[in-house]
Amino acid sequence: MSKPLPTAVRTHLTALRALLVLTVLLGIAYPLLVTGISQLAFADRANGSIVKVDGKEVGSGLLGQTFDLPKQNPDDPDEAPRPDPQWFQPRPGAHDPKASGASNLGPNSEDLTRTVEERRRAVAAFDGVDPASVPVDALTASGSGLDPHISTAYARQQVERVATARKLSADTVRKLVEQYTDGRSLGFLGQPGVNVVLLNRALAEQK
Repeated sequence: MSKPLPTAVRTHLTALRALLVLTVLLGIAYPLLVTGISQLAFADRANGSIVKVDGKEVGSGLLGQTFDLPKQNPDDPDEAPRPDPQWFQPRPGAHDPKASGASNLGPNSEDLTRTVEERRRAVAAFDGVDPASVPVDALTASGSGLDPHISTAYARQQVERVATARKLSADTVRKLVEQYTDGRSLGFLGQPGVNVVLLNRALAEQK
């Protein structure tokens, strides 16, 4: 009769077997299963919702980006960005995927209050509207700083300015806004929103 292994050895062998089984199940089988399901059910989202123009990748429908005019002085790192009137503008922020995050400024912050009022005046002048009518999402960044969506109110506010800059009818631009308006998640969560990246891609195709 063979001598039983010491308790410590048996314990370590049991732990090793558990490690190997769990590695196969959770480290190989489960990721392959989830990847396979995602590729079959929603391959576009699983692969990053890449947006292409003329076959060239220009962004992702999941990540917001800025639509600014070229710098007047490319060598000046302190030159403030200037929004391009021909494009729908996103929520405030740099939309840098390498630096995602919120400002963490609370409602009692004087810095936040001052920044919001500055944005209110700038957006109202840019879109040619009453400052009191500027939607909240035109004044505040999203929690991640990368949200590609804006409210339907902010999108509609920009219609006249974009139509004038592009010499398109306001009805044409308004129909694009409606086409790229996403409903509530699961039909009841949140509010409808407009994906600025996808809307601007469609806008670029208008002649």
